[in-house]
Amino acid sequence: MKIIEISGIKKYFQVGNQIVKALDGIDIDIHKNEYVSLMGTSGSGKSTFMNILGCLDTPTAGSYILNNQRVSELSDNELAEIRNKEIGFVFQTFNLLPRATALENVMLPLIYAGMPKNQITERAIEVLNQVQLGDRMDHRPNELSGGQRQRVAVARALVNNPSIILADEPTGNLDSKTSIEIMGLFEQIHNAGNTVIIVTHEEDIAAHTHRIIRLKDGIVHKQEINENPKSAL
Repeated sequence: MKIIEISGIKKYFQVGNQIVKALDGIDIDIHKNEYVSLMGTSGSGKSTFMNILGCLDTPTAGSYILNNQRVSELSDNELAEIRNKEIGFVFQTFNLLPRATALENVMLPLIYAGMPKNQITERAIEVLNQVQLGDRMDHRPNELSGGQRQRVAVARALVNNPSIILADEPTGNLDSKTSIEIMGLFEQIHNAGNTVIIVTHEEDIAAHTHRIIRLKDGIVHKQEINENPKSAL
C-alpha cells in the first residue's frame, strides 16, 4: 500500500534574474512500513525535497499524495494540520523546548491536536517508556545527554501515531556509539510497523535502511534496494 505518491514534483526559486531549479521533476512512491533513506550532496535538492515531504513547503508543480490526501494543493492551515497529525519530525538539533521537561516536550503535539487532557499524559508516558526514557521524564534537556535528547525528540515524533517518521540527519550531532543506539531505535520503530524516512549524507547511516534514494541536480539520480541492511539491534 502506497503511503506517499510523488509525481512530477518541481520547485523553482527566483534568485535575481535567474530561475533556480531546486527540484526538476521527481517521481517517487513510498509504501507503508518502508524504511528509506534520502541522500544527496549539498545542492542536490535533498533539503528542498525533505521540506516538501514534511509539508513545510509547497511545490511549484507536480502532485504529492500522503496517505490518500492530495497535500500539494492544501492551504497553509491545512498543511499545518497534516504536519501535526501525519508526520513525526526528528531533527539533527533535537528542537526541544529548553525549559520544558522531557514529558512536557512530548506532550506538545497532543496538546496542539486537542486530545483530552487525561489522555495526553498517559500517551506521552507510554512513548517515553517505549524509547527507554521512563526514568528521565521529569528532566529538562540540559540535564540529558545528546542521545537522551534525541530519544525525547523521537518520542515526540511518535506520540501522535503519525503516518510517517521523517528524520533529518538524526545522528548528525551524536558520537558514533550514540548514533548506533539511535539507529537501533529507528529499527525498532520500523519493526513495529512505522514508515521511516531518514535524510542523511552518511553512507553508514543509509546502510541501515532498506532502500536508498539518491538525488542529484534536483532529480532522482539512482535508487538502490539494500538486500542486507545493517542492524543496530
